[in-house]
Amino acid sequence: MSAPQPYADLLAATPVVRREVPVGGAVTAYWEYGPSDAETTVIAVHGFRGEHHGLEPVVAHLPGIRVISPDLPGFGETPPLPGIEHDLAAYVKWLRGFVDAVAPGAIILGHSFGSIVVSAAVAEGMPAPCVILVNPIGAPALEGPRGILTRLAIFYYWAGARLPARLGDALLRNKVIVRVMSVSMAKTKDPELRAFIHDQHDTYFSRFADRDMLRDAFVTSVSHDVSEFAARIVQPTLLIAAERDDITPIEAERRLAQLFADAELVEIPNVGHLIHYETPAVAAEAIRRFLDRPDASGTR
Repeated sequence: MSAPQPYADLLAATPVVRREVPVGGAVTAYWEYGPSDAETTVIAVHGFRGEHHGLEPVVAHLPGIRVISPDLPGFGETPPLPGIEHDLAAYVKWLRGFVDAVAPGAIILGHSFGSIVVSAAVAEGMPAPCVILVNPIGAPALEGPRGILTRLAIFYYWAGARLPARLGDALLRNKVIVRVMSVSMAKTKDPELRAFIHDQHDTYFSRFADRDMLRDAFVTSVSHDVSEFAARIVQPTLLIAAERDDITPIEAERRLAQLFADAELVEIPNVGHLIHYETPAVAAEAIRRFLDRPDASGTR
């Protein structure tokens, strides 16, 4: 990393311990932030091609809360699940096993692709007192005005998996493509914050295990969305959505909120799919207000 970390002082004041736990035939790496004896524990699931570092700016704004943040199988420091396709069922089974192992009954948070995994797991009966979804994938990726871009991305990941190994891997980790993606998603005009965002993507966005797992995960991410599972989630749910999200338009997020039994939608202006980088303090404040609700307490 080369760009200054805007949230470095807050992170430095946040206790953090790296841990490991066996789940699904592999060892999951995870990080425990905040006081170990905190009254509130949140398990935070990151998005596609990311890893636990991406959610650190939000975590830094949640002092006093214990946040457990794993690297998803095949990303960051967690190896792929052995011998299986990394489809939604696999990620849901992994998440349930991880929660059971480290913090049963914890509050569950998912960002982007993580919002799909979390929603599916809770809809299938994973215990959680409440649910928090940041930049939720709220509508089918192949529908609407962005469908053609999704199809181009599908071809990109298909080509990366089908080309000779060296060429395919180079394509998927290509720094120019990563930077184009980063530039397209960042909405802030602050040059220092933009530099930080690009540096984060340069550093962490290609820390996936292999191209086959990555293709599986991408297909999963565009084949499902939170709207499939919303009606079966009875817990209080917080949706933190961006008014300029290029992946799920805010109109779709508003429709999504109506599908839950009990959902609160917080809309953040002037930001896109990078709430966790650009407006982490706003997101954290929304989370704190939500967790202060009596019906969001449950068993933590």
